[in-house]
Formats: sequence, C-alpha cells, structure tokens
Amino acid sequence: MEIPRMSQFPLFLLVVWGFGGLEAPAEAQDVHCYEAFDEATGSCHNLLGTGVATQDCCLNHAYGFQAGDGAPCQSCRSANWSQWSAWGPCSVSCMEGIQRRKRTCYGWNKGTCTEGTHEWEARSCTPQDCCPVDGGWSSWSAWSPCSVTCLRGFETRQRTCTNPAPVCGGICPGNKEERVPCDTRQICPTHGNWGNWGNWEACPATCTHEGSSQKPQQQRRRLCNNPFPSTMPPGNPCPGSDRDHQDCVGLPFCPRDGNWGAWQPSSPCSVTCGVGRVVEARRCNNPEPKYGGRNCPGQDTRNHICNTGMPCPVDGQWTEWSQWSKCERLGANFRINCEDIDGTQSRTRMCSGRAHDGKRCEGKDRIEMRSCYDIHLCSMKGTWADWSPWGLCEPACGPNPVRTRVKECKPTYENYPEQVEGQNGQMQDVNFWGKPIPKCTPLDGQKFKVEERTPCLNVPRCED
Repeated sequence: MEIPRMSQFPLFLLVVWGFGGLEAPAEAQDVHCYEAFDEATGSCHNLLGTGVATQDCCLNHAYGFQAGDGAPCQSCRSANWSQWSAWGPCSVSCMEGIQRRKRTCYGWNKGTCTEGTHEWEARSCTPQDCCPVDGGWSSWSAWSPCSVTCLRGFETRQRTCTNPAPVCGGICPGNKEERVPCDTRQICPTHGNWGNWGNWEACPATCTHEGSSQKPQQQRRRLCNNPFPSTMPPGNPCPGSDRDHQDCVGLPFCPRDGNWGAWQPSSPCSVTCGVGRVVEARRCNNPEPKYGGRNCPGQDTRNHICNTGMPCPVDGQWTEWSQWSKCERLGANFRINCEDIDGTQSRTRMCSGRAHDGKRCEGKDRIEMRSCYDIHLCSMKGTWADWSPWGLCEPACGPNPVRTRVKECKPTYENYPEQVEGQNGQMQDVNFWGKPIPKCTPLDGQKFKVEERTPCLNVPRCED
C-alpha cells in the first residue's frame, strides 16, 4: 500500500444503481444508423438511414443505432462511463437539503462498465441560511381626493408592509392599495374623436407589366364619430381633414411561379470510413420565380446512403498505472525497512484499444521509477491531522443518508531526508512506501482515527 507523503484526502462515498443493460442486436440485424450519439442524453442524432447492418453502422465508433422505432439509442463504442451530469437542484429552498448528480454507462461492446447502468453521487446543500417569514401591514393611510373633476372617479388609500417588515424574502399577503368609487356630480364635455379610416379605394389594376407609368389616385374617408363632440357642455370638434389621398404607385408586376431544374450531384461521400451520405441538389431556375411568384415547393437537396466498407480508426488509450512495486534496494545485502536508507520502486501502464491505424497513445512513458523509503509496519511518532472535509451523503439513493468526516493520526518523518541524489546525479524527492504504525496521544479513546457522522437533511426520493 502506498501512503502519499504528508497529504490528506476528503472521503468520497459512491453508490451504483442500474436500470439493466441494453441488449445489443445481433450483428446480422438491420438497424436505424445515426451519425452522432449524445452521451449527455443517451440519444441519437442525424439519421443516416434505416435497414443498415449493425456491423456496417459501427465501423465508426462515434456512431449510434436503434434496433427499431421507439427502441433506445445505443452507442457503437465500447462500454464506458459518460461525464458526470451537473448537480441537480437542492431539495429545499432554504436551510439544509440534498442534491444529486449521476453518470451513465453507454456502449455496445464489452468495456469498463455495464451498458445502461447509473452511478449516483449526493451532497448536502444550503440555498440560503434562513427561511422566509411574512411581515405585517401598517395602518391604512387617509383616502385621497377624487381622481377626476367631473363624472365618477376613484379615491385611494395605501398601507406599507412594515409592521413588522418581512424577513428573508417573506411577503405581506394581500393588497397594498384599496380604491372606492366617487361621484363629482358634474357633467364632462365630450370632445370629438376620429373613427377609423375607411378602406382605400381600389386601384384601376392589380398588377402591371414592366414599363407602366400610370399613377391613378385613390382615397379613403373617416368620420368624427368616435365619439361625436357634445353640445352641452360643448366639446371640441375633430382636428384635421376627413379625407386622405395617395397615388397608386408601386403596383406589383404580375407574378411568375418558379419550377425545379434537374437533380445534380453536389458532393462525394461525406466520410472515408464507415457509412456516410451523398448529397444531390437542384435549383429553382426552370424558370426562376419572379415578381412575387411562388418558389418551387419541396427541398432543394436530398441525401443517399454511401458505404465505404472501411472501419474507422480507433485511437489507443493508456491503461491506469499499476500499483507501485515494493520499495527495494537492488543488489543490497542489508535491510532497509524502517531505516533512512532509500530504495527504488516502479509502476507500469499499457497503450490498449488501438485499431485500424488509430493514433498511438500520447507520450512514451510505459514505466515510471522513483526513490522511496520502506516504512511498512514501522513504529513512528505521529500527530493528529485536522478534520477532513465532510464526505458525500451515503447512500445516495437509500434511506437515511449520512455524511462523515475523520481525524487521523499521521506519522511524522523527522529522521528521513526529504531528497536524495538520483542516478542522473541530480537531487530528487523521496516517497514513503508501506503502512507505518504512527503513535499519537489517544483522542476520544482512539489511537489511530476518530470519526464524526451527521445525517443529511431534507432528502428527496431518487428519480429512477
């Protein structure tokens, strides 16, 4: 076991929940083939065609497919986890609650996880430290004067939400203003106002050929009846004229509808591997629409499936580093365990999954070496570390989740030099290997670790 030197880690708790793997169709089955698979939603996009053999569609690992109408979308790649979703909303609007996020395993072939399963994480959240408390209304003000000087209007009064004022976003229920009708017992004059303009008179023609210069007049009228001006008391007449004129200019030319030309190929196959598309195009030029004539109906492009029969490249990916080997001093005939004598240890990784001339793994390191001290089961002086951060809520989707933090007895390394001279003659850091036995003054009756647990509050039900 490797102990990182003088470092502390927060405790992360994870629960895996699955809804069952999606079955991949047999290789001979014809499917709906798509150009793109969205791992954020598990959906397919850009349909290439239907009735495509699964092995042909999945020549490109970035593609996706459906076994039939309404069937779930599946990815052509090897099964692997999607990115974590964004954290969901907090389960409460105030005080402490909980929020969750998840990721999903997508892929057709066998991979690092089971297709269709979920992983969930949960953590506590506090949208705001206090909850809203409603306030109380002040007394009503005196009624205002009537809003008009003739006929009927309104009187109003107000009150304020200050008795007491609301706290933390609270409100005062009800209206802050009241109004009642009032009557001045006075008659108001009615001023005249124009009604709507009538329709323009028809022009002599509805369309014309190019070169026409006739500009006949057209007119429209309106009446002062919206409303009529009163006579007692006298109201003002409508201002302006009751007639309006304009030239019949800009008459449209008579329209000519468009018609499609012949289909013409406009692109080669869209891909050099796997399944793609060929695009054909046509122009609305036989003849073109003119003077407001209708455009050609339908689409100006159409697609056809093209199959290169060639598998697409798959780039290589580094595997995880192996565990560090035991700390040893090669060729030494003496013991280095629990001594300030440095040794060496190594770890390896492999470039796997590369196929069909895909890219090799970036970087050249397949093996790493480092200097080390063997402190496995060594008795060492220790000190109590600070409390770790609170961990995630566990279980994420089970009953009564709790979160935990710990305080640990950590070894000190007073008698070990921090650096040694490496094989290249340069000074390099030395790591500690093994699990030592630190000695601290007991805390709460514990010698090595003290743990605190607290419940997660306002936990909603899981959606799946």
